[in-house]
Amino acid sequence: MTTDRSNSVLLWLVALGFFMQTLDATIVNTALPAMAQALGESPLRMQSVIVAYSLTMALVIPASGWVADRFGTRRVYLMAIALFVLGSLLCALAASLNQLVLARVVQGCGGALLLPVGRLAVLRAFPREQFLKAMSFVTLPGLVGPLIGPTLGGWMVEYASWHWIFLVNVPVGILGLLATLRHMRDAAPIIHRRFDGAGYALLAFAMVAVSLALEGHALLGALGAGALLAAGAASLLVYWWHARRRPDPLFAPALFTVRSLRIGLLGNLFSRLGGSCIPFLIPLVLQVCLGFSPMEAGMMMLPTVLASMTVKRVAAALIERWGYRRTLVANTVLLALMIASFALVAPDQPQWLRILQLLVFGATNSMQFTAMNTVTLKDLETSHASSGTSLLSMVQMLAMGLGVGIAGAVLAGFHELWGQARPEAVLHAFQATFVCMGVLTLFSASIFARLDRGT
Repeated sequence: MTTDRSNSVLLWLVALGFFMQTLDATIVNTALPAMAQALGESPLRMQSVIVAYSLTMALVIPASGWVADRFGTRRVYLMAIALFVLGSLLCALAASLNQLVLARVVQGCGGALLLPVGRLAVLRAFPREQFLKAMSFVTLPGLVGPLIGPTLGGWMVEYASWHWIFLVNVPVGILGLLATLRHMRDAAPIIHRRFDGAGYALLAFAMVAVSLALEGHALLGALGAGALLAAGAASLLVYWWHARRRPDPLFAPALFTVRSLRIGLLGNLFSRLGGSCIPFLIPLVLQVCLGFSPMEAGMMMLPTVLASMTVKRVAAALIERWGYRRTLVANTVLLALMIASFALVAPDQPQWLRILQLLVFGATNSMQFTAMNTVTLKDLETSHASSGTSLLSMVQMLAMGLGVGIAGAVLAGFHELWGQARPEAVLHAFQATFVCMGVLTLFSASIFARLDRGT
């Protein structure tokens, strides 16, 4: 086989892995009510299915580069696909919510390795002048996954069963395993540094503690949740002390001397808390409160993705014209207002208004992600580019999990406050949750306002 053909197949292989990962991140949302019914759970308490996947990815991503260097990209990519397929199969076989959450952890371990290790394989296979074009091809399916995910998930639930949203990954993953064995070159492992195991453990504990404090608030109580939050914060402080004394920490303290990185990471965290909960809340409220079928709820998310893809074409030009600071402050305010506007959801709300809300939300959310990601990384030196990118990816996945976890906790709290026996209490709980998540998103506007004028 020629090198050109082998590289072409490699691109398709990595693109397939990225497609599976992004599809699975969105296909579950419309199936949550059906899963809840099958597992004997309340649909308002199913957020742990999403949180487990996002949090696991946030935990594994920082170690992905070192693992690929230590064991070789081909071997690790095979392991990533195998874990993803195994996790998908376990999800389909789950007979309880706890089993499903554990299976999502296995699936998240594989998903977290698919894109970073695939990106590394492409980087080593293609010359520098061809890398940008190659990565553009690889990431294109990542836009298609969210486009078809909610609708495909709804269709499978309606015409088959929720198990198929996971089982569909099995034959695709087996093909990926065979293609990897045949077409991905086995580059020699590169052992260039020791892994910062202590730093990784401190960061992992902090993320898990904070997530469990928010996710398990009802079980732990205020005192237990507060203790976990304090333990998570203490773990971060200990990591900072550890990193300043280690010559090769997981994330060097020098990274945080870059002002745009500090502000970008903090803004990313708070802004994504609101934006990431909408794909979870909207299909849920449409099915639970408005009587939409799973497929109808999935199709209602199409305007969001279409608007997002459209805005990506003009985002760079708009940011160049207005500057990062003005763009992010103004767009964050608009994004917060759009999230809060979903409190208008009601049985008598005109359909055209729902679609308009989702279109504007999709456009503002896409602009937000583009501007935030770029401003976070734009001032990094080459020596810090790799760790800075990994840190941003970790924060993004952590924020996605926390956003869904916080929204689920707020929703459950309002539902209990207003009486679970009253049917209208569920709708009122959703409406109040949208307002709260909008206010939380608005806070990040004050963070982006600290960017240098003229940025």
